[in-house]
Amino acid sequence: MKIFTYIVIVLAVLLIGLNVSQIDTSNPLEGNSSVALIGVVATLCAVILIVILKMSKTIEEKTKNL
Repeated sequence: MKIFTYIVIVLAVLLIGLNVSQIDTSNPLEGNSSVALIGVVATLCAVILIVILKMSKTIEEKTKNL
């Protein structure tokens, strides 16, 4: 599970980089730029969910050892 979460985080960071490069700074809410912004937000949500999952697993391991 540890390796899977790290792989997902690395892939998400790569997707964020790809989507940021697609954003047109003069018109960020039109055309492909809006799709890229949606992709960035969705990928950030995925990263936050994975971090929450990792934190919950560490809390579970600590409480299991008590």
